[in-house]
Amino acid sequence: MPVSPYIRDLRAHVGRRRLLMPSVAGIVRDARNCVLLVRQQDSGVWSTPGGIIEMEDTPADAVVREVWEETGLVVRPSRIIGVYGGPNFVVVYPNGDETQYISCIFECEVISGEPRAGDDEISEVRFWSRDEARALPMSPWLPPVLDRLFDPTLSGWFEPPRWRPVE
Repeated sequence: MPVSPYIRDLRAHVGRRRLLMPSVAGIVRDARNCVLLVRQQDSGVWSTPGGIIEMEDTPADAVVREVWEETGLVVRPSRIIGVYGGPNFVVVYPNGDETQYISCIFECEVISGEPRAGDDEISEVRFWSRDEARALPMSPWLPPVLDRLFDPTLSGWFEPPRWRPVE
């Protein structure tokens, strides 16, 4: 996986310790309401196309870039499905680096292109129905939100807060 100069610099200071990283994911549907998922080359798990927001990116720019890099599709973000984070969004990479993502998930419309594995991070790209997707090995964050990603009417969702001040 290519590492941005920014992340490389951070890792030089913090080592493999957990980094909190802003990220994006793109939900692309076909005419049957199947959702496009990508298979990660390093782990073999399936996830949505997406990645970190680079220093000069807006979240919308980042999702367009990430979906294109990973799937070969040019997309237009049409709405925010939700903002996700927390323990389910912790990823430990094969080299031991630990990252916790906060992810803005966008519904995306395809402008052009055909789905294909677009970079060395992705081994396969495919549309899946909800039932088919449930049987896949998935990134840890995907199972708890999977049903929401197949609901084309849902938008603006976030996990309700559990934190309360001690009184």
